Amino acid sequence: MVVIDTGTGASHKVEIEPVEDRDFASLTKARYFFDWKQEKEFEMYKLRIANTRDILGLVSVERIPEEWMLHIRLLTVSKENKGSSKKFENIAGNLLTFVSKIAVREYGELACVSLKPKGLIARHYIDKFGMNVTGLTLSIEILEIFNLIETYDHD
Repeated sequence: MVVIDTGTGASHKVEIEPVEDRDFASLTKARYFFDWKQEKEFEMYKLRIANTRDILGLVSVERIPEEWMLHIRLLTVSKENKGSSKKFENIAGNLLTFVSKIAVREYGELACVSLKPKGLIARHYIDKFGMNVTGLTLSIEILEIFNLIETYDHD
């Protein structure tokens, strides 16, 4: 997986790994929009450019095995990577793809990934990532998951 520098068009390989306790000191609400310490009881992953320490995006996940689902509780990019003037492209897509790959590994062809969008971002998730409206949540199943993997996972 890669992020694209919007200024130069250069691709940078990314690493997605579990959030560590030492990361919480830098996960401020001012830069990442949420109080991430409240997510400590859930699986949390950080995305950063390979061989760097700067966290560009975060996701927290709750597993719901009886529904063959991973539910994304929170997903965010850092402040400088939000909106039309973002520094790097593909952060959210890479995190969503990463979670989707976990769902496929866990639940095979029954895999589902859901999230409850906050505000107007729902349209973005539908248009950009192929998510479907499922009540108060958005979700993707195996076909959309494979499309995400084909789009974002170049490893």
